[in-house]
Amino acid sequence: MTGDLQFRWELGGAGWASCRIADGAGEYRANVGYCTDALADLLYAVVGLYGDATVQRVSFDLEPVELRWLFQRRELDVALAMYEFPDGATSWGSPDETGGTLAWSSSSPRGVLGHVVMEAAESVLREHGEDGYREKWMLHPFPVAALQDLRRLHQRDDGCRHERCRGGFEG
Repeated sequence: MTGDLQFRWELGGAGWASCRIADGAGEYRANVGYCTDALADLLYAVVGLYGDATVQRVSFDLEPVELRWLFQRRELDVALAMYEFPDGATSWGSPDETGGTLAWSSSSPRGVLGHVVMEAAESVLREHGEDGYREKWMLHPFPVAALQDLRRLHQRDDGCRHERCRGGFEG
């Protein structure tokens, strides 16, 4: 189901996580700080792609860099462009293309994107549980509702038959 697209989210020390997204052409890696509820924001952005929204944005705090994800849905495909802004404290609200530097881009079917993001979040939940996630991420609880919404929409709209999509997840 995932083709070449891969996504990984791993909790590190207190208040940070490593993030990796890759496709057949390249990859992007970052260490994300907990000043934003990054994983929840990402899950909700992908959930939004299953509704009427054609554009979704998410900002990660890379301390001091802002990493902005720009999702643009066209029918059942999603173009993703990731922009880096040198100072997150001053870049909020800046235009994507003119205010930041393109760090990575890719395009994939929405179902593939939804699947890899869902799988990464479930992997974190299996490894740490809700309490362990909160202990490491500190300011924000694990985004259970966002993950449930994504799984439901992915299964309904993309018809995923992968075992993890048909079943639930253990919290």
